[in-house]
Amino acid sequence: MADWLLLRLPRTPEEPASWLIASAAGAPLAATQSGPLTDAAGAAAGRRLCALVSGSDVLLAEPELPAKSGSRLQQLVPYALEEQLADNIDELHFALGRRAGDSNRTPVAVVARELMNAWLAELRAAGLEPDCLYADSELLPVNPGQAVALLEEDTVIVRAPGAPPVSLPIDALAEALDIAASPPRAAAALAVTAPPPGTESGSESSAGEAARGLILYSGTAEWQQHSAQVEQARAPFASVKVQLLSDGPLALFAQQLPGAAAINLLQGAYAPKSSRAAGLSAWRVAAMLLIGLVALHVVGKAAELRVLKAREHEVDASISDTFHRAMPAEPGTTDARRRMEQRLATVRSSGGSSGLLGALQAVAQARGGSAGTSVQSLNFHDGLLELTLNAPDAASLDHLSQQLRNGGWQADLVGGNTVGSAYQGRVQIRAQGP
Repeated sequence: MADWLLLRLPRTPEEPASWLIASAAGAPLAATQSGPLTDAAGAAAGRRLCALVSGSDVLLAEPELPAKSGSRLQQLVPYALEEQLADNIDELHFALGRRAGDSNRTPVAVVARELMNAWLAELRAAGLEPDCLYADSELLPVNPGQAVALLEEDTVIVRAPGAPPVSLPIDALAEALDIAASPPRAAAALAVTAPPPGTESGSESSAGEAARGLILYSGTAEWQQHSAQVEQARAPFASVKVQLLSDGPLALFAQQLPGAAAINLLQGAYAPKSSRAAGLSAWRVAAMLLIGLVALHVVGKAAELRVLKAREHEVDASISDTFHRAMPAEPGTTDARRRMEQRLATVRSSGGSSGLLGALQAVAQARGGSAGTSVQSLNFHDGLLELTLNAPDAASLDHLSQQLRNGGWQADLVGGNTVGSAYQGRVQIRAQGP
């Protein structure tokens, strides 16, 4: 599969974008880079582009929805979350995630259409067309037994086990850590309606629930600034493990790409047009190729038919010519093949020692003793071979007839006359009866 270009959109126009090239398995192939979006366009060629937006701009929730699918489920989502939303649902875009097999809750991402339009316009202005658009908070690692948090600049992202991630201002770090320490469903409720900084969250772990650990990712500067506050909130956790990210969180996010369960915001009206266009284009090309192939086949068959018809006419003419030469006395050429086969069968049936072949062989032997004798024409019918012969004189023909009679044939000289300096006569030859 193709490598990834993981691109993080700037939160404000003044900030630069940042991006990272990663392998298909999510391993970073180079250091994180930053700059204008147009600088990232060159790195996008031949790679799958995953764009990240700030999780603070995307509401993540898991409402209980009926087991429906497609457009019907999409229509139900706005009303299931209506009480939790301050904006008009017509101004919001709802994207659905994959429901876990054993859960009756459906992951949902909600974002203002205005923001979606602005993000996509910004990307396309730089010549970038994303394959997927995720909230960055959704690429925070999932750990089934521990809470995970990320401190980055003025934002904290926290993911409690079994609850969607939530992004809060860094001023609400205490509340974020309360969410991390809360039971799954309580954490999910707090994630949807996260309290503003300075309010009581009331999110202490329920009685009897074992304390979980906390894995905290942080930049070096952020840890130096907020480590004391984290230490103060250590009590609800069984342990706190801190991992410093010297090159920012993109390498951490990239590791989650291959198996990410993140919700792709590019759904519905925002589905990648390039993918649909590529699909339609592929089908269009396939259809054109098929039509061309069929047309070529038809043209080829038509040309082949014309050639065959021309050859058929040639064969018919050849048959007619051959038939008239072989059987000049036969009228027309209707059913010529059958008639010639019948004549051939008759000839073959009479081709024994007493038939045509035997008579011709006898004539050839008799001519050996009659020098100057030549055959001008012959006709064989019903066992009778009639020869028109040229000889020096009548005596030569009489001698040939005598040779045939000596060979066991009935030979009769039935006529003749002088033609020029030669004598031409007709001899009839028939096998002698038993």
